[in-house]
Amino acid sequence: MNTSKETLLSASSTTIGLSFTETRKVFQALAFAAHKHRDQCRKDVGASPYMNHPIALADILVNEGGITDHVVLCAAILHDTIEDTETTHEELVRVFGREIADVVAEVTDNKALDKPVRKMLQIEHAANASPRAKLVKLADKTCNLRDLSATPPADWPEERRREYFEWAKRVIEGMRGTNAQLEAAFDRAFAVES
Repeated sequence: MNTSKETLLSASSTTIGLSFTETRKVFQALAFAAHKHRDQCRKDVGASPYMNHPIALADILVNEGGITDHVVLCAAILHDTIEDTETTHEELVRVFGREIADVVAEVTDNKALDKPVRKMLQIEHAANASPRAKLVKLADKTCNLRDLSATPPADWPEERRREYFEWAKRVIEGMRGTNAQLEAAFDRAFAVES
């Protein structure tokens, strides 16, 4: 007899085309990220729970990009754990395997570097990123643009938002040809502020 958790996993597997094992891994990533980001909030005026962001990435990937690769979905959910929590690459390898951990590491900024350097490196590395990392970055930048348009941080003047939009566009330019649906979603989000 199925438990309610197994029923949810089974229904989710059927809905997005993942195997039961892959769906279980996605749910494991959700639980892991929720725990790691539990005390964090987004920078918007309402200080929304940080976990809303990784969930939004997974939603964009599945519902707008047609992505059913569980490695991409898990990496999207976990994409800020190394950068913004005490999580290490080694921990992700142990819990999720090297394939997922390596995609997360690929989209992680080195916080030891100054912010302008990190931002320039994202632009420079975009074209050479793996296909999976590009999908995560496309969803991340799309989500960030939408959030900045709908609920910008209170301390971000219009000029700073505009600079972020222009920088995000430069990052995504190096990823063109990855996924037409996700690129169109990004373009629509970008057009809101243009």
